[in-house]
Amino acid sequence: METLIRITVILIVSFMTCKAQTQESYQLTVKVEKADSNDGQMFIAVYNTEADFLGKSYTGTKSKIADNGCVVTFKNIPEGTYAVSVFHDENDNGKMDTNFLGIPKEDYACSNDAAGFLGPPKWKDAKFELKENTSITITL
Repeated sequence: METLIRITVILIVSFMTCKAQTQESYQLTVKVEKADSNDGQMFIAVYNTEADFLGKSYTGTKSKIADNGCVVTFKNIPEGTYAVSVFHDENDNGKMDTNFLGIPKEDYACSNDAAGFLGPPKWKDAKFELKENTSITITL
């Protein structure tokens, strides 16, 4: 009986491993346009849950700026729902500067041109489905 249980567990684990390995993954290319200058760097973050949106990113990167923009490609992103946020760290201090009310002093934007009204952009406005290699453009 113990041998039967072990074989069953091994088969289940093997099946789950095979299933996980066959999950599709894609490239997400993000093009950022119309930065005010080439100073500093661009911070690009990809989020995969509403709870983490504009907080803890699924993945992210920094990019140098040329011709008032940049292009970055995220590889091996699993199929799913995502949102992207970008901010231009113009003074290159590694953070988004805000005024005393918490309003950003540096340019920022999100996927789908999601804009906040009396607060940050909402997940529901910024989210999109990744089902194939995808390229999005975000205008600051």
